[in-house]
Amino acid sequence: MIFGRTPELPTPEQALKGRATPEFEVPSRHTVLGNPLLGPYPEGMRVADFGLGCFWGAERKFWQTEGVWTTYVGYQGGYTENPSYEEVCSGLTGHAEVVRVVFDPERVSYESLLKVFWESHNPTQGFRQGNDVGTQYRSAIYTHSPEQEAAAEASRDAYQQVLTAANHGEITTTILPAGPRPFWPAEPYHQQYLDKNPDGYCGIGGTGVELESPSETNWGRACPTGIAPAPEAGL
Repeated sequence: MIFGRTPELPTPEQALKGRATPEFEVPSRHTVLGNPLLGPYPEGMRVADFGLGCFWGAERKFWQTEGVWTTYVGYQGGYTENPSYEEVCSGLTGHAEVVRVVFDPERVSYESLLKVFWESHNPTQGFRQGNDVGTQYRSAIYTHSPEQEAAAEASRDAYQQVLTAANHGEITTTILPAGPRPFWPAEPYHQQYLDKNPDGYCGIGGTGVELESPSETNWGRACPTGIAPAPEAGL
């Protein structure tokens, strides 16, 4: 981002072209959970993708959630193939910093993960999160099924009601299908960064406003279960 300029997403024509193959290998296993990052995953695992600002702290929120089998971070929602961190930070790829969550739906529901998502950041800030400014820090949910899309939209509407009651602004979170928007894994040093660097920077901070538990309110009961087979590769 250039100082003094309002961040804006590039068009496909403006975006950096990237590269056909990645310039690094993703670590094989999660440093905290011990499970493979890119698979293979046990039968029945599901996948969810969330962008909520700097992905270091976002990833930790989810690996600490009961029922999550593995997590890893990357770039999604833009145009550049196999982007580098520096390219994403330039604002010329269109990507958001995202955490991919592979979870056991028998132990944690997609709706419960949505509650973690909404409460762990401020979804009303547009292209920033706290002091982190840039299009890569936008709030985003990339869905893997119509059921996930319905649950994400219902939870957004429910959270907007409680945010409005608490005098917060309008939610700017984008909810889009993941299919046309490949997930590009980030560099090895970003994976489980706050486990490797316990005193490292974490810009994650919520509004302090809670979303009712999906089991206790109409938004959760009205949603079909979010179902999407976990992918066996990084994209």
